[in-house]
Amino acid sequence: MDISIRSYVETDEPAVVALWRLCELTRPWNDPHKDIARKLTVQRELFRVAVVGGQVVGTVMAGYDGHRGWVNYLAVHPGHRKSGVGRRLMLDVERLLQAMGCPKLNLQVRGDNATALGFYEAIGYGRDDTVSLGRRLIADD
Repeated sequence: MDISIRSYVETDEPAVVALWRLCELTRPWNDPHKDIARKLTVQRELFRVAVVGGQVVGTVMAGYDGHRGWVNYLAVHPGHRKSGVGRRLMLDVERLLQAMGCPKLNLQVRGDNATALGFYEAIGYGRDDTVSLGRRLIADD
């Protein structure tokens, strides 16, 4: 299987949102279209897609604030899991972040997502002893 990783382009939006929905990454309080629009205003080069046979089969959205890198929206189409797509996306974004001088990469996984936790542990990520806090600043009605 020939996997290519490239930067997101606006014409990818319908396929990306459909993939996120299929992978159950969307939530009612996060409008995926607004998340994409926001990302395109900040470090858009860190929004990457995996393409196989002309179809978007994976995504990763990353950012770097000068202290830590963050990963969001890592998604791989169920039919392409365990084929290296997720690993390739993570290696690609790690390379980009490291080139920016990023010393550490953080990500959050829902506690009940054993599959994602297993994937990240298999590629070298470990659990940090932290508590995740959040506050909504803009509602995505």
